[in-house]
Amino acid sequence: MAELGAAEHAAAAGELSDAAQAELLELCEEQFSQLEKLQNEIILSEPDYCENPQEQSVNRLIATEAELKQWQAVEPKLLAANSEVLLEAGKEEMLKLCSELEMVASCYKAKTDKLRETKQLELKWLEEKKQVLIAASDHAERLQMDKEKISEQSVLLDTKAKIQKMKVYQERLMECLGDVLEKHVPLPQIESSTNRKKKNIELGINENLISLNEILEVLMNKVLSTPHDTYVTIDDTFWPPYIEMLLRYGIAVRHQENHFKIRLETFF
Repeated sequence: MAELGAAEHAAAAGELSDAAQAELLELCEEQFSQLEKLQNEIILSEPDYCENPQEQSVNRLIATEAELKQWQAVEPKLLAANSEVLLEAGKEEMLKLCSELEMVASCYKAKTDKLRETKQLELKWLEEKKQVLIAASDHAERLQMDKEKISEQSVLLDTKAKIQKMKVYQERLMECLGDVLEKHVPLPQIESSTNRKKKNIELGINENLISLNEILEVLMNKVLSTPHDTYVTIDDTFWPPYIEMLLRYGIAVRHQENHFKIRLETFF
């Protein structure tokens, strides 16, 4: 308190009147005397020694609570009765408070500027990330389109290869079938002499007969070309024994209404 009074006295020495200065000095001397008295009492008083730390803590707590109640009961009073001293003290406190508020405002402004700068950097970073995202999305879309094109082309090439493979396999099967039929089911022998020709006419053998292999090819081509109408009309080039053999073994089926039409049996 003495140091505070001395500081106030030094600060207001050039502005306070003689009476105010005398009152302030007297107040400082009183506070200084009281401070010396309290300091001497503290030095002379010996602390109570207690072996039990818990009991010592309880005693300190009780003493602190008693001191708190005493300070709460004391009514605050002015440092001085002189209005000049109070005015100067108020001015000092206001100046101090204004200085602290200016410091707070300066810190707040610096923090606001820093946050504004950080915001600008974040917005710039966000815009860059958006551009990167757009570029990545476009690149991914192009890759997907290229992948679909490659996939379609690969599927098309694969399908063409399979079709070509099946054609080759079909040709091989037809060649094998033709060889088997030519070996085991040959066309009837047509003799060229006049007597043999007469005999062939009597037997009803046409010179333009087609082989069993050709008959099967005609039936299969009909199924592939016109699936809605798979029947083939029998003419003189179809040898009747071949037709009967195909019907007997379930390879061909005759039309229900027109007996001159046949088709391949459905095997699937």
